Amino acid sequence: MIDFASLIEQTDKTTKTNQKVKALDDFFKHASDKDKVWAIALFSSRRPKRAIKTSSLRGFAAELANIPLWLFEESYHIVGDLAETIALIVPETHHKNLSLKLTLSDIIEEIIDLKNLSEQDQKKYLFDRWSSLNYYSRFVFNKLITGGFRIGVSQRLMTKSLANVTGIDKDIIAYQIMGDWKPSEISFKDLILSPKKESLIYKPYPFYLAHAIDVKLENLGDCSHWIYENKWDGIRAQLIKRSNEVMLWSRGGELISSQFPEIIEMGNMIENGTVIDGEILPFNNGNIGSFNDLQKRLGRKNVTKKTVNNNPTILKAYDLLEHNHSDIRIKSYANRREALNKLVLDVNHPNLDISDFHEIKNWEDVVTAHSLARSKNSEGLMIKNKNAVYKVGRKKGDWWKWKVDPLTIDAVLTYAMRGHGRRANLFTDYTFGLWRIKNDEKKELVTFAKAYSGLTDKEFKKVDAFIKKNTLERFGPVRSVQPQLVFEIAFEGIAPSSRHKSGFAVRFPRILRWRIDKSINEANSINDLENLLHV
Repeated sequence: MIDFASLIEQTDKTTKTNQKVKALDDFFKHASDKDKVWAIALFSSRRPKRAIKTSSLRGFAAELANIPLWLFEESYHIVGDLAETIALIVPETHHKNLSLKLTLSDIIEEIIDLKNLSEQDQKKYLFDRWSSLNYYSRFVFNKLITGGFRIGVSQRLMTKSLANVTGIDKDIIAYQIMGDWKPSEISFKDLILSPKKESLIYKPYPFYLAHAIDVKLENLGDCSHWIYENKWDGIRAQLIKRSNEVMLWSRGGELISSQFPEIIEMGNMIENGTVIDGEILPFNNGNIGSFNDLQKRLGRKNVTKKTVNNNPTILKAYDLLEHNHSDIRIKSYANRREALNKLVLDVNHPNLDISDFHEIKNWEDVVTAHSLARSKNSEGLMIKNKNAVYKVGRKKGDWWKWKVDPLTIDAVLTYAMRGHGRRANLFTDYTFGLWRIKNDEKKELVTFAKAYSGLTDKEFKKVDAFIKKNTLERFGPVRSVQPQLVFEIAFEGIAPSSRHKSGFAVRFPRILRWRIDKSINEANSINDLENLLHV
């Protein structure tokens, strides 16, 4: 545990990639195989489930620190991170030597077993561990306990380090750690060094990700070497059929077969040795729906026929990665698409569609297509080199995404919360309202979105000062604010929603700019928001 905590400390204190990789190299060279597997799991978002409620953790920490709960809560809101707050506030009192003997895997196994203990025994365990671990070990321990293990080590850096230590190609490692494996049930040898062939049958390939276009289209060269297709706003997924098993994997490595039984049923019609890359999209009456429609299918343990009928989906295919049991990622995009087109025609199933592929005769046609993307319920365009192989991760040069300009609306700041991390001492998490006209011609501000990004540090400090001077009410960490400030809010899409006060849900809201030139009476209304549905 000390070694893993030291790794987190070293990577947390530098922004230099080479230093992060060196720290990872040192850890993977000397850690036990069990600790290596758990480290790989944590850095690829496979963490143990939360065993204790955060409210209990806060109460236990306040008790051990001998302070009132309200003081702990105030400290938490200032620090902005529960794991860090507990690590700072609880005292180191005894048994420090024990921390040297605890391994990462020991600690995680203890955490997993916590759900079987009584609340009193859970408290006793936490008091013992908090008191015996040093600061960084305690911080990492708290991250594991809260189930929020997000540390500044990307999966890309981890695979690079594992490649350095093992001599195995990093792209092969990226493939081997894909899929639904359990760190408590697999060895380092079976995961990385020499995985069993049968275990690879069920793994998806690492996804190839596009870069946002940052060059002029003409600078891409001869347009005849490129194609474009629409960029779809759904769930990126791979449909796999091997050994008569059909599986559907999300980009995050989650097995989502049970959530989309109609796509699995379609997959049974595909030949073994096939992997299709595409997007799961809501599709009703021949039209692509919004992401809000798709959310009605997510996270369900049991998907009934009624759910499928009310919220049907399709797989919009745009690449073929495996064909006739062969990995064809090294073939050109044009060759892969030709094989994909034939496959989709042969299957001829309503739940499998192919994303239209457009040859480019001149770059002006691409500009025109981009301007029409939103009318097709598309996020924009994908521009791909015909000769490109299918790579691993986000590589620059062959795949570009050109998203449509966001929708925007002017809204009034109504509520604020403190931020997190380096902004924990500032109010930077905002709630915004739009005007709604009442029957008596009076108007009221109605909440429509929350946002916490888009301003400069200088602007955040100015808004923070305003909030502190113009607070109307306090609700725990939330403050209601005198409605005076107007901001332009950008978002990717909009859909009707009965769960939101405004009646609409917006996708990826963020602050575009502070409209110091506008009064609150010039802010937009709910009607204006509704009109954006038809843009």
